[in-house]
Amino acid sequence: MKAARWYGVKDVRVEEIPEQQVKPGMVKIRVEWCGICGTDLHEYLAGPIFLPSKEPHPLTNEKVPLVLGHEFAGEIVEIGESVTKFKVGDRVAVEPILNCGECGACRSGIYNLCEKLGFHGLAGGGGGFSEYTVVKENMVHKLPDQMSYEQGAMVEPAAVAVHAIRQSKLQVGDKVAVFGAGPIGLLTIQAAKAAGASQIIAVELSEERREFAQKVGADIVLDPKSVDVVKEIQTLTNGGVDVSFEVAGVERVLNQAIESAKFDGQIIIVSVWEKAATILPNSLVLKEREMKGILGYRDIFPEVIQLIANGSIKAEELITKKINIDHIIEEGFETLVKEKSHVKILVSPRAFYLT
Repeated sequence: MKAARWYGVKDVRVEEIPEQQVKPGMVKIRVEWCGICGTDLHEYLAGPIFLPSKEPHPLTNEKVPLVLGHEFAGEIVEIGESVTKFKVGDRVAVEPILNCGECGACRSGIYNLCEKLGFHGLAGGGGGFSEYTVVKENMVHKLPDQMSYEQGAMVEPAAVAVHAIRQSKLQVGDKVAVFGAGPIGLLTIQAAKAAGASQIIAVELSEERREFAQKVGADIVLDPKSVDVVKEIQTLTNGGVDVSFEVAGVERVLNQAIESAKFDGQIIIVSVWEKAATILPNSLVLKEREMKGILGYRDIFPEVIQLIANGSIKAEELITKKINIDHIIEEGFETLVKEKSHVKILVSPRAFYLT
């Protein structure tokens, strides 16, 4: 079968690899669509970050080269022994978290903070950038009949945004700022709106993405090149927002997100950082602001699927391009690097989907 595997920086190869065999408690999925995640792009440009390169991952016993892709949906084509919740033909999205089930976080039910955390499509075991992949039964979630596979591929990134909202102190009527209007930032805007935010301010450098932010529900969109965003937000909100979401992974932006929160406000860090960042602790202390990080999601996929199915989150509006796996480098990774007009590019490993 065809698959896209990471070998090194800017070295992702589409090649033929053997199909995985179904084991007890697992299902084989024919992948329909898989999104290129910001994490995939970071691995392409500067990896390995999450990919195990020197030592095999403790949960998969695999290391690079590995199949990429963790935002995907498809059809179950084979089930292993002891699988009871699914049947051949079921349309599903995959929650790609791999966890040990034994560490303190896992025993507490907070499996996304597992000491050995991995992701299907980053840590081994297969991935969504392949014609077929095999996952455990508990990683699979059925899609309603009215949901497309394209929408199904957007469940994973939408889950990150919804988890960020649920882990925040956001209440109905609160004011929110979202710093960064990439895919997760845009989904965070939609999730905040669905949660009842009364005013959503988006901050984004890219003109195209500012337009997307307005389209998906931001009430005010600010260009940090044109205005002092901290002063502007404080003026617009009479002192600062209740919750500020940092979704850019840039030190200066993190500090802007902190200063834009009101006294006793909250800053949620959604980005995964490649390097250290400096903040002034007094920015938190003197205003009694609270800063919290979130990682991925947990116990949330069924709810996110319903939010997309009922139109509360219009994740499909972020899909700007659909390509075949043969074009994943130039029309996928390189396009996302060069063209900020693109938000989410979906990849089909199946030959009949063409650009």
